[in-house]
Amino acid sequence: MKRRVNIWANTDWIVVGIYLLFVLFGWLNIYAAVYNEEHASIFDLSQRYGKQLIWIMAALLLGLTIILIDSRFYIFFSYILYIIVLLSLVAVLIFGEEINGARSWFQIGSLGLQPAEFAKFVTVLALARYLSKQGRATDSFKNLVVSLLIIFSPALLIAVQPDLGSTMIFFSLVLVLFREGLSPYLFVTGILAALLFIATLLIDNVFIYATLVAAGFIFHLVTGKKAKVSLIGLGIYLTTGAVIFALFYLITGNARLDMVFIIALFLSGLVYAYYIFRYKARNILIIMAFILGSMVLTFTVDYAFHNILLPHQQTRINVVLGIESDPSGAGYNLNQSKISIGSGGFFGKGFLQGTQTKFKFVPEQSTDFIFCTVGEEWGFMGTSIVVILYSFLLFRIIILAERQRSAFSRMYGYGVFSILLFHFLINVGMTIGLVPVIGIPLPFFSYGGSSLWAFTILLFIFLRLDASRNEYLV
Repeated sequence: MKRRVNIWANTDWIVVGIYLLFVLFGWLNIYAAVYNEEHASIFDLSQRYGKQLIWIMAALLLGLTIILIDSRFYIFFSYILYIIVLLSLVAVLIFGEEINGARSWFQIGSLGLQPAEFAKFVTVLALARYLSKQGRATDSFKNLVVSLLIIFSPALLIAVQPDLGSTMIFFSLVLVLFREGLSPYLFVTGILAALLFIATLLIDNVFIYATLVAAGFIFHLVTGKKAKVSLIGLGIYLTTGAVIFALFYLITGNARLDMVFIIALFLSGLVYAYYIFRYKARNILIIMAFILGSMVLTFTVDYAFHNILLPHQQTRINVVLGIESDPSGAGYNLNQSKISIGSGGFFGKGFLQGTQTKFKFVPEQSTDFIFCTVGEEWGFMGTSIVVILYSFLLFRIIILAERQRSAFSRMYGYGVFSILLFHFLINVGMTIGLVPVIGIPLPFFSYGGSSLWAFTILLFIFLRLDASRNEYLV
């Protein structure tokens, strides 16, 4: 049953106001980033800032339309929109325009559309629709698998383009699953996996494997209180490892220690299985599974880094981790970005007064590196205000999500929070050297119609759901 609700009165105008501030300030910074004295008018449609104005007007019209549409529309068509976007991601691989080595765009005249941007909010809709159905808790293995398939199916298609930055954003949606009851142990496991990922890039694999085995042995020795059992397990592992090492050496003439560690753990686990199942030593099984999983992850990361990533992507990661320095090559963007932000000082150089910006030292400054313009021309004060406003927006979205009466609206709200949070953290982080330069826009700031429209749709659908929270119980 539908209740009469004043949508305009129920719309959260605080979020709308922050959105308008971001769009306006972003437009001014795009103007500063690509300022051309021969086309000084900010309304010049032949320049990026003129085109951005058109996209802003279209985005505002889009937001208004979303508010006027019945909220049930987004629930009913969520799966249909998801399928359409998946098909578009397949189509762009075949018919898309290749730009900078990635086939990510449909070129329609002078207009370019990037399906990956729209895939984000559509995936959130589909995930919220699936999880909000009665009895579909995230602690069910089947439902967890389906949820992960919903999240990572578009991510996989985007990775093929390849677009590493957009692919990584989909990992943020795992936060929605944690809010809906996913085990915190998996969250801790995710953090450990991230730390292991970084360690793999910094430390030799053999040392990591040896450390994992030693840590597992010590942990079982301390918690199991059965020194004999621990020593027997270690003896079985070392014996198995020695046999495998000898076989490798005899057959190939070269024993790969990384493979020896993994195979030895797997085989010794089979030998040790008798004790595990007879005495129901679940703790041993968990320890061995954790060590084996960590070894496989380390091996996979190492293989992917050296055999799948392109050389320039490897160099970017190495530069961020401090493994190598390349100020005139892959590290040029990052180096100039830091100089640009640092040169702004406390109050900045003033609007249109940024020398780094004016002389185009930072590539892609109107898109991925728009935060550099804020830092140089508006200084520490300007960047602080942007960070505070983004933090307030994210906090406000959580408050709105928690007050929803429907599971669908709450889950969608957390999806909006997750995507905006990761975009903000990664974009700002890559401009100051905290994360690798992977090329993702700053929401509502960066130049581009696809990203602005997609973020507008993402946010305003949630505002529409929130405005109708007392209209339907969906």
